Amino acid sequence: MKILVVSSLYPNAVQRRHGIFIEHRVGHVAGPGDEVRVVAPIPWFPSRHPRFGRYADFASAPKMAVRRGVPITHPRYPVIPKIGMASAPWLMAAALYPRIARLRRTFDFDVIDSYYLYPDGVASGLLARWFDRPFVMSALGSDVSQIAQHRLERAMILSAIERASATTAVAAALRDALVGLGAPADRTCVVEHGVDLTLFSPPQDRAALRARMGIAAPTILSVGHLIDRKGHDFAIRAIASLPDVRLMIAGDGPCEPALRALAATLGVSGRVDFLGHVDQHRLPALYAAADATASCSDREGIANVLLESLACGTPLVATPVWGSPEVVRVPEAGVLTADRSDAAIADGIARLLSNLPDRAATRTYGERYDWRETGRQHRALLAAAVAGHAANQSGEQKVTKARGML
Repeated sequence: MKILVVSSLYPNAVQRRHGIFIEHRVGHVAGPGDEVRVVAPIPWFPSRHPRFGRYADFASAPKMAVRRGVPITHPRYPVIPKIGMASAPWLMAAALYPRIARLRRTFDFDVIDSYYLYPDGVASGLLARWFDRPFVMSALGSDVSQIAQHRLERAMILSAIERASATTAVAAALRDALVGLGAPADRTCVVEHGVDLTLFSPPQDRAALRARMGIAAPTILSVGHLIDRKGHDFAIRAIASLPDVRLMIAGDGPCEPALRALAATLGVSGRVDFLGHVDQHRLPALYAAADATASCSDREGIANVLLESLACGTPLVATPVWGSPEVVRVPEAGVLTADRSDAAIADGIARLLSNLPDRAATRTYGERYDWRETGRQHRALLAAAVAGHAANQSGEQKVTKARGML
């Protein structure tokens, strides 16, 4: 099977951490004999002026790349910041068409595998129609919780879902939300994310690891880009009411000055360690050294942080948003807070630290989130899409032949 992946969230040289989970998922979808090519469009904008922020940075991304042995092309597509949302799928599809047409000369793909419903999924639906190929698309989080709440975008998403062979969601909450909006229940299913259980695993000697890192006090870890929706500020305010607890924050981003100022205002600067960006290969040691991981986000499909922490044997304190309750549902996984508030998160941390689960049991629970199983399920959907498309074509040919005999 020849699989064409389409996703603007695929990581590139400029955005190295962008959609790493998609790269991992794609890497586990391909079976023996399968071939994969990735088309990862990047927004093009005519100005590099700093006022345009991230749009101006995209220009330095390469047009071609190879990651983990998978060839990737990065076509540019025009964007109109803040006002061009409704036109984005058409602009993306139009920009991708000539590149995919050239690619098809040497890679006659069988199916389009698209990640993120809008604009990527809608654009992939157009491309699938133009190239007469089946497509499967995947909902990841904010494409459902935010974008699909807008009338015009929702209509385009539902139209694409209606034509897709299947639509997956990384959490049941996302699947249920899509069905509630009008997606067909029989072709909308859950395929959860996974985690690299080899990379993210408990250390042989956790006590020695903590000693090397200078960690003695109860320690909470908060991981993620330093932006509002990740909720690092909630974690800072929570430990302000827990005088013996330290907090490590792994990540960088525009909110760092405000978060540092908050810690100073609350008098906890000495108990909050800002670690900056931490590469994936260094994250397992942080998870393993921490007593618990706090996930205070206001919206997630299923956050990678949850699965990575569990795989390292570290329980969670998580806010009850979207897919998080589906993960934190047993004592071994940790504590789900009553709501997303400073008091509830502080209470969750205190309750968990007073009754920590066995870390081996937490790891065992985390092993159910295996990328290999994710890949198996997703590949089965792609194979079914290819088989269904071939059957439809065969049926149409028979009808055409019969009509010709009349």
